[in-house]
Amino acid sequence: MFVDSHCHLDYPEYEGALDEVIERARRAGVGAMLTIGTELARFDGVRAIAERYERVWCSVGVHPHEAGEGGVSDPARLVDLARHPKVVGIGETGLDYFYEHSPREAQKANFRTHMAAAAETGLPLIVHTRDADDDTQAMLRAGASGGRLRGVIHCFTSSREMAETALDLGFSISFSGIITFKRADELRAIARDVPLDRMLVETDAPYLAPVPKRGKSNEPAFLVHTAGVVAELKGLTPVELAEVTTANFFRLFDKAKKPAEFTAS
Repeated sequence: MFVDSHCHLDYPEYEGALDEVIERARRAGVGAMLTIGTELARFDGVRAIAERYERVWCSVGVHPHEAGEGGVSDPARLVDLARHPKVVGIGETGLDYFYEHSPREAQKANFRTHMAAAAETGLPLIVHTRDADDDTQAMLRAGASGGRLRGVIHCFTSSREMAETALDLGFSISFSGIITFKRADELRAIARDVPLDRMLVETDAPYLAPVPKRGKSNEPAFLVHTAGVVAELKGLTPVELAEVTTANFFRLFDKAKKPAEFTAS
């Protein structure tokens, strides 16, 4: 069984169809999911989905796109919401200088608050970074200086230097459907070199459907196409990759309780 380590099950694309989406994922071999918080105003809905499904967990956080109007300045707000038993991570948070839907300073302030909450709770930090490698690396180094920060760079599309910095800081790296795209040779080269014990896979659904599903709304069942490419890059069978990445997920997101069927016999 694979775990989709990053998806957005509260988004409108799944309204009224979640039972079917989760069943399709299960039949495809994706038995658990982490649905991600992007706005505090939407968090009740994110949490409700995790409460509804035994093998779905959630995170709490404010995406950098929302940092201008909805950013958090007090880590206590995140810490309090993270007490829920189904909340297993802080984020997604980080920096996005590609779209810049929020001012850069607001993104940085929001990012610092999330790092403080992650350090206080001990939960992993879920980091989004796009066209912001230098500032992301600098802020992660500063945030990790106390030795209490851990987490994942999700939907990795950054430079080799960014990957090396993340790994040096003890972070994991998660690959999405982008790794299947025709022009992703550099990303595939980086993935070959990421240590197996620090690798996760995700959909970022409903975005970034992998080949051969490009152009469709993404969903957790499609993770198997991304995983097939990653497995080939690492010289593994898909079953072997599932065992490794599932173990990595439950080691990083250790507040989530691993179901019995995820334990190799």
